[in-house]
Amino acid sequence: MFRLDWKSWRARGVIAVLALAGAAALVPHGPATAQSAPQPRSLPDFTELVEQVGPAVVNIRTLERVRSGGSAQGGQMDEEMQEFFRRFFGVPMPNIPRQQRPGPRGEEEVPRGVGSGFILSQDGYVMTNAHVVDGADEVLVTLTDKREFKARIVGTDRRTDVALVKIEATGLPVVRTGDVSRLKVGEWVMAIGSPFGLDNTVTAGIVSAKQRETGDYLPFIQTDVAINPGNSGGPLINMRGEVVGINSQIYSRSGGFMGISFAIPIDEATRVADQLRTSGRVTRGRIGVQIGQVTKDVAESIGLGKAQGAFVSGVEAGSPADKAGVEAGDIITRFNGQAIERPTDLQRQVGNTKPGSKVNLTVYRRGGSRELAVTVAEIEPEKAPTRRTGGAEEKPKASPAAQSLGLGVSELSDAQKKELKVRGGVRVESAVEAAQRAGIREGDVIVAIGNAEVASVKEFEAAVAKLDRTKPVPVLLRRGELATYLLIRPAR
Repeated sequence: MFRLDWKSWRARGVIAVLALAGAAALVPHGPATAQSAPQPRSLPDFTELVEQVGPAVVNIRTLERVRSGGSAQGGQMDEEMQEFFRRFFGVPMPNIPRQQRPGPRGEEEVPRGVGSGFILSQDGYVMTNAHVVDGADEVLVTLTDKREFKARIVGTDRRTDVALVKIEATGLPVVRTGDVSRLKVGEWVMAIGSPFGLDNTVTAGIVSAKQRETGDYLPFIQTDVAINPGNSGGPLINMRGEVVGINSQIYSRSGGFMGISFAIPIDEATRVADQLRTSGRVTRGRIGVQIGQVTKDVAESIGLGKAQGAFVSGVEAGSPADKAGVEAGDIITRFNGQAIERPTDLQRQVGNTKPGSKVNLTVYRRGGSRELAVTVAEIEPEKAPTRRTGGAEEKPKASPAAQSLGLGVSELSDAQKKELKVRGGVRVESAVEAAQRAGIREGDVIVAIGNAEVASVKEFEAAVAKLDRTKPVPVLLRRGELATYLLIRPAR
């Protein structure tokens, strides 16, 4: 299969040369024109880069201990499939027990997975992915000269998928790290790793995109470099022989490479590795808010202009944000002087801020911006939000103004205000027609309509009377402990 692909590429090269030769023959001979045809660019040669960087790339195997007679996690493949991969690749597939080693107290060590890594320092610090070594009982690092070392896991960070391991050796070859800000879309890059357990495999491609959002803690470098199981943790290398990323993920519907792979930017990975090396863990900041996206419709309807910032849907009681005066329904547009375009911007900037630092927040609230000072705390394990319901109250008659929007509202009791931690608002007793289509439901608490804060039914009626009901009406409401914006659209 590989021979056919190679012949195909070689054939294309011959055709391209013949085509260029034929085109040259058709050009009339004569004096040189003022504008000469652009010279075709040759494909890059990666041989020197492989010789330069290859010795610092390692293969990582992980083992787990299982009781004698047990099976490794995930089970074994049938013998015919194992034999197929042995003949085709020359090595077994990852997670196939090649041998079992005796362990303590009747346990056996069986292979768990295969990955890649690269050496950062001559005294044996190796960077890889957290998912490569996470949960392993033993980590084995093999160099290109076939020396094998037991590695100690210095630390892992699941949020960024970065890990640092240490082998006891000196005088090791090391990689050079590059400047990710200089990396350009369309630039050639190369990967070295152990796909399917095949050591020192080189693949190449181009940078497809930078700052690619995938919903993870970091923005990724997207490439079309062939990445497969076993490549994880290996380096992404530019044409100067510098590591610019750690190959971490692929987009696939089949489980195999489909032309889209993602690498962790090396500057972010190095920042994490430095903390792991110093303390064995990563310290991040937190301010205690739950955030969401600001939609274009909401931004326009509340006067924000464009869809930007992080919408605060909830504020943790007693958190730094709570103490600073941040409220559910606020939109954070700047953090420590840096613009917040999307929620992930805030998450990353807060996370990268040293706990104990005092920074300024710019929040958009009720049609205007205000500055708040917040002292960043250290991140804690996430807590599942607890939902609470208000006490049973007799439902008074809905106001005429509320009925015009399809709403039936009532006053909040002091107990409900205290429970919801709001100064005021009105409780939704019924939602029909336009309000129902907007997603408002009974039990919601409306704290603002348009850009007007409402503390009572009387204030709610006054705010509704001033609305232009030919346009969508933005409603800020609380649902349990979370806040959200919904748009009531007039019937057409």
